[in-house]
Amino acid sequence: MSYFNDLLSSRELLANLTAREVKGKYRRTVFGQLWSLINPLATMLIYTIVYSFIFRARLEVGDPSGLEIYPLWLMCGLLPWIFARNVINAGMTSIVSNGSLIKKVYFPRMTLPLAAVGSFGFTWLVEMGVLLIALAIFGSKWFLYLPVIALTMVFLAMFAAGIGLMLSIVNVHFRDMQHLVGIGLQMWMYLSPIIYPISLVENAAQKAGHPWIVTVYKLNPIERFSEVFRNLMYDNRLPEWSDLVACALAGCVSLAIGYVVFSRNEKKLAELL
Repeated sequence: MSYFNDLLSSRELLANLTAREVKGKYRRTVFGQLWSLINPLATMLIYTIVYSFIFRARLEVGDPSGLEIYPLWLMCGLLPWIFARNVINAGMTSIVSNGSLIKKVYFPRMTLPLAAVGSFGFTWLVEMGVLLIALAIFGSKWFLYLPVIALTMVFLAMFAAGIGLMLSIVNVHFRDMQHLVGIGLQMWMYLSPIIYPISLVENAAQKAGHPWIVTVYKLNPIERFSEVFRNLMYDNRLPEWSDLVACALAGCVSLAIGYVVFSRNEKKLAELL
């Protein structure tokens, strides 16, 4: 409990670290914070060309919104994934990259990975704001579900933060971890229904005669988060309660485990770096 109190007392430090990350992310660049929009838009354009025009993928029709716009459907799942991926990567390397600071002065080390959550969370809010405006222009009534959207964003931030906390400790002991995680995250994305609909997996499992594949596939927390965000913003309907509960459990359990793992190893970090 004392470590938690120390963390609460360092709120100002956390705010300053977050502000430093936000300001320094695109320092000395021509477009500045616009890069936070340019990068996902470029990714969206690539996937749209590949899947819509080259592979002729079937567009997902919003139910009951009636939307049939692949780029918007894609961004509803892609932006949350990009946020989670960035938080995990930045949280994992936050301790090692600030080794000199950790050796010089004591402060709750957990503020370093949490600052990554804050900085990328700020970028994510801007990106989601632009996406919601675009959805509204094309007739989406997402504003009816705004509180649930915000709550799901909090759950995803908790989920990514927990993984980042755990990996930041592992990365101190095994520096190869950041390279392995990079490969793992790339595989994780393609094993999640971010750039393709889950109906493709369901159809493939049915044709193969192995329906259990879908059950295993849905154990992926990112699949649940993607489904909830698309239900709310693209389909304009409330998701299944089981999906919301799964997102809440994923966020709470991940953050709780990450907090315990980090707090128990925090005192050894200065010696290991």
